[in-house]
Amino acid sequence: MTTTPTSEQVTRASGLLPADPTLRRASLLTFVNSLGNGLYFPLGVLYFTRIVGLDTTAVGLGMTGAGLVGVAAGVPAGRAADRWGSRRVAALLWAGTGVATAAYVLVHSYAGFLVAVVCATGLQMASRGVQGALYADVLPAATRVEARAYLRMVTNVGMGVGGAFGAIALQLDTRDAYVTVILLNALSFAGPALLIPGLPLAPHAQDRPPLSADAPAADRWRAVRDLPFLAVTVLNAVLVVQYTLSEVGLPLWIVERTEAPRWTAALLMIVNCVLVALLQVPVARRFSHVPDAVRAMGWSGLLLAAACAVYALSAGLSPMWAVLALTAGAVVHVFAEVLSAAGGWTLGYALADSRAHGVYQGVFGAGMSAGMMAGPALVTVTAIQHGSAGWAVLGVLFAVAGLGMGPAVRWAGRDGWRGEKG
Repeated sequence: MTTTPTSEQVTRASGLLPADPTLRRASLLTFVNSLGNGLYFPLGVLYFTRIVGLDTTAVGLGMTGAGLVGVAAGVPAGRAADRWGSRRVAALLWAGTGVATAAYVLVHSYAGFLVAVVCATGLQMASRGVQGALYADVLPAATRVEARAYLRMVTNVGMGVGGAFGAIALQLDTRDAYVTVILLNALSFAGPALLIPGLPLAPHAQDRPPLSADAPAADRWRAVRDLPFLAVTVLNAVLVVQYTLSEVGLPLWIVERTEAPRWTAALLMIVNCVLVALLQVPVARRFSHVPDAVRAMGWSGLLLAAACAVYALSAGLSPMWAVLALTAGAVVHVFAEVLSAAGGWTLGYALADSRAHGVYQGVFGAGMSAGMMAGPALVTVTAIQHGSAGWAVLGVLFAVAGLGMGPAVRWAGRDGWRGEKG
């Protein structure tokens, strides 16, 4: 008889590995993939500009265009997961991403770069929603959010370890070093793709047949017409801008607007990684039901507004006080981040039609991708260009998005078919 692991059993095991065998396997493929991504992240753009010799602006435009392709591909990829199974489609997307990533080493022209980056980025971004559907199929519903939190912790650890080794390749600054990292990153997709089909379906998914091509269009594409769910997706996309705030906005703010030393950006990244690894699982455990998730999103928006205010105060301070202010803002920011992540996972699953998780998670993932794409431009035209006034605009935007989750979720709750409410 198959039993569902309790919340405490999800991450309890000897050592650091979770007790649930499915989560252990998912953790392994997540760690391998994030290790490769961490290796590649510090030097991806530099490879195309320094080694291949492409123009920096042209590379940026190409990556933006590739991202748009990825956002558009999320929903069709989700429908494919509903039709042929999330495990099969996820494995194909990861394998395809690995092949396309490996093709980077063959790029010698801008045309070749466009083909490779559109394929690799498009497939990788399309796989995000499919991964959401995959976890809906292989993880027990009662512990799914906590399991996602554990996998996020694994991702942070893998990215951190990979980034440390990527820095070595960056210091070597040779074509061989860059090529080695690219090929290892390609393997980090292609290798785990072989493990995905072996993930066993959770009991609730074993008796649910995939939606066939003959199913009514209202069932197959319900997510793209589900206005309450789309409203939640858009509000979540606004909160997702916080990630590019950490990755793009703060480094620019530190260098251009404060007296803090440049190494402060690395300090804030370390603070973020450590605290997220410590807090994400216990926070997710407390916010795995819809009412709790709504509160988490509201608090997240308010905390992000507070973090923006503290970041703004760092301008004009002495170097020591600027570092202290930025660090305090980063700590507040981390609490907002773990709350919004837990709340987003809960709402993304609970408000979806369980018969079409692929399309629903494709829509939700596309919203997150869109938020991350828009983030750098939004942060630049607000905080970086207009200082405290720009931070105020961002803070209000985050607060409105977080507090707006309550009405949006109540709107969604008026539908009678929602089958996975927490």
